This record gives sequence, C-alpha cells and structure tokens, in this order.
Amino acid sequence: MTSPHILMAEGNGDARPAHANLAVVEQKLGMLELIWGIGALRKALIILLLAAIWQAYAVYLDNPLLFPTLSDTLTTLVDRFADGTLPARIGTTLKILLMGYAAGTVLAALLTVLAINTRIGTDFLETMTAMFNPLPAISLLPLALIWFGLGASSLVFVLVHSVLWAVALNTHSGFLGVSRTLRMVGANYGLTGFSYVTKILIPAAFPSILTGLKIGWAFAWRTLIAAELVFGVSSGQGGLGWFIFENRNLLDIPAVFAGLVTVIVIGLVVENLVFQTLERHTIQKWGMKE
Repeated sequence: MTSPHILMAEGNGDARPAHANLAVVEQKLGMLELIWGIGALRKALIILLLAAIWQAYAVYLDNPLLFPTLSDTLTTLVDRFADGTLPARIGTTLKILLMGYAAGTVLAALLTVLAINTRIGTDFLETMTAMFNPLPAISLLPLALIWFGLGASSLVFVLVHSVLWAVALNTHSGFLGVSRTLRMVGANYGLTGFSYVTKILIPAAFPSILTGLKIGWAFAWRTLIAAELVFGVSSGQGGLGWFIFENRNLLDIPAVFAGLVTVIVIGLVVENLVFQTLERHTIQKWGMKE
C-alpha cells in the first residue's frame, strides 16, 4: 500500500515525497516597499507635504500680515536662534515645564500608592479626580496670581494641576487592571506596601502609566504656553508663549509663526524621541506590545 506522503511520478514510476514537487515561493520586497515600511520616513513625507501646502497657500494669499510664507518663517526662526532670543525663551519655558511636570508626577504617584493600599485613599482619589480633572488648569491662573504672585511659582501651580489628575487617573486604572494571578504571585512572595507596588503593580500597569504620562505632558505643554500668553514674564524674562505674544503686538507675524513652529517641533521631539524611546525600552522589551 502506497504511503499517503508518496506520489508516483508520471511516466517513470519513481516514488517521490509529495513536497518534492512543490517549489518554495518567497516574494522579496522591493526597495520602494522597504523604504515605505519605515515609519519615520512616512511621517517626514507628511510634514514635507504640509510644508509645501503652507508655502503654496501663503504665496497665493500674498499677505504677510495674515499668513507669512514658510521661507520667511524659517528665515526668522534661524535669525532668532542666531541672536540667542529663542534659545533663552525655550530654556525658560522648559525649566518651568520640568518643575511642574515632575511635581505633578510625584504627587500623582503618592496619591495612587495611597489609593491602591487603602479604601479611604481610593475614595479620596476618585472624589478629587471627579472634582478637579474636568476643571481647566488655565482657569486657576487668577487664583495662582493672587496666591503666588507674578512669577514661576504661579505657572508651576497650574502645571501641577494639569499633570496630577491625568497621571493619577491612568495609573490607578492600570493598577486596578492588573490580573489576580500577578497579585497572588506578589502575595506568595510576601510583598506588601511599596515593594508590592514597585515589583508587581508598576511593571504590569506600565502601559497605562505611560499613557498617563503622555497625556499629562500634553496637558502641561499647552497649559504652559497658554499661561505664558496671558502673562508669561518670569524673573524678568518670558518664555515661548510670551515671545509669541510680544511679536504679535509688534505685528512681526513671521516671528509669531516661528514661535508656533518651535512649540510644535518641541512637542514632536518629546513624543517621537523621549516617549517612544521609553516605550521601546519598557513595554516593547517586556513583550506587552507587538
């Protein structure tokens, strides 16, 4: 009886394995397909397309006071970097941003640890989040000016509000989503309190934590620029928002657009370098994301 894995070749009676007559088909990707598979390149093409549309529309409109060309904006951007104006403004803004972001993140971590270990902590966090998370941070600016005066402290206060609730809410949700299996593993090893949080909950909930950090960063960044547009002078020198406001009053519209481009570029750098690098070294490395 002939084996089901053997076929008789027609005309010569040879017995061959069935797979011997099957050719392996492998389609190699072309150069264009390989290049198109690079995400950074696709994003760069999108930015170039938007830049071309900007330039074409500005040339068509031909009104620099309303919409300057991209070339004029880039020229102004280079000039303001060369004379040191923009680097100083960027430094002022980022310094305040990092202080507020760090303070908000630390407070969110403390509230979340308290909430995950005690019932009263959970009730407190849920109540405070429901009360203050919908409240726009910029609405607290008048109070901040009364309490802390015209300076960096007022900006840090509104930034803490922007960061705190978003990070705390996402972190707490991530902790609650940790499987019972992992929780039992921690209990079997005798982990409690802070060690239980750092060794079990944080690694398991890190995707949610990172999402909260991203949202907190976005809220803090736009809140800071908006606050600087309102008053922005800190220690005798304003930040990027104040740079935009000043040049708007001077009707230097290319400088206004140069400031806006700087804000956008910093946002892109933080999102695509800082957070994506952190994600590659944590979530993707741990196998939590394909």
